[in-house]
Amino acid sequence: MNRPRIIFMGTPEFAVPSLERLVEAGFEVAAVITAPDRPAGRGLRLAESAVKQTARSKQLAILQPEKLKDPAFIDALIQLRADLQVVVAFRMLPEIVWSMPPLGTINLHASLLPQYRGAAPINWAIINGETETGVTTFRLQHQIDTGNILLQKKVAIGPEETAGELHDRLMNDGAGLLLETLIRLSAGTLGETPQPDLPQGSLHHAPKIYPETCRIGWDAPAGNIYNLVRGLSPYPAAFTMLEDRKIKILSCEKEVTAVPETPGALVTDHKTFLKFACRDGYISVKELQPEGRKKMAIGDFLRGWRP
Repeated sequence: MNRPRIIFMGTPEFAVPSLERLVEAGFEVAAVITAPDRPAGRGLRLAESAVKQTARSKQLAILQPEKLKDPAFIDALIQLRADLQVVVAFRMLPEIVWSMPPLGTINLHASLLPQYRGAAPINWAIINGETETGVTTFRLQHQIDTGNILLQKKVAIGPEETAGELHDRLMNDGAGLLLETLIRLSAGTLGETPQPDLPQGSLHHAPKIYPETCRIGWDAPAGNIYNLVRGLSPYPAAFTMLEDRKIKILSCEKEVTAVPETPGALVTDHKTFLKFACRDGYISVKELQPEGRKKMAIGDFLRGWRP
């Protein structure tokens, strides 16, 4: 079985297990492409991506282009003579890059395509109240997340599961699926299937999360707000305003009941509970993070809060 020579492209923690599994399985990784080092933290020191740190620990060649159409970068890719490119949580590639290798470019995506195409599939699956999602390997083509499907794995979403918890499970399941994809591709036993053309009304998208996405609208049903909180936890986190101060809500419970208060009204004993009225009940805050402070349990917050 002739295994392809690979270029791996990825940046965040989600891509790390995939790179590790390919290296451990004996695939030749000609180079790793990742984002340039960026200032981070209070000191704004240059920070390496999670993928770069892993690649460096495994003594792999690393490229960090600012622009993916840079002639010097394109020439470097040509010189690497890779058979296949693998993309996990990276930027959108120009055609000159993704079409370069003889075996094309394969992407790992954290949803069951064609559902939840886009930048934030894990978040939106939970925000929309889905009970199932998964991971997909597919071939890159012109339109984002639309290429032929290679393999998929379904994953159940727990009723209390947060985006952070689901991220970690899909990160590991995706690494296993990607490895299986490359093994079967090497053996010549892997077929591919065009993505089904679903009616527009049944197709869910996963656009980038913006600050306004995270603002809680208290006139919504309790179930919707509960899903928004866990779909954005721990990052970037759903938020509301409390006495002109922004607070992020990291975990909560929902109470569906008759509500005499107007949506957004605050109910608290100033000791053990803090809850907000919504359309059909209450959202009881369990863990929060006031602006500029560390996250804390609701009891700790109430002991120090002087309204």
